Amino acid sequence: MSKKKPLTPDEVKTAADQFFPLFKIVADQMPAGSTAEDTLKCMEAVSKLALFNRTQEPKGLPFGFNKPSVDTTKED
Repeated sequence: MSKKKPLTPDEVKTAADQFFPLFKIVADQMPAGSTAEDTLKCMEAVSKLALFNRTQEPKGLPFGFNKPSVDTTKED
């Protein structure tokens, strides 16, 4: 679909269904009296952090053959 064509109501509804739950998550964390503009700015920062966190590999997890051995000498 061309980027210059007007958006359809279904496209706008789909985008709103994705956007507003995320907006609500951030808005619920904002201090009382925050404006929608404040929330949008904060949402941008939170989104950048979320994308950064997504790209980071978990630390401390076994990788390849470096898995911890199981201790079978438990005393009861």
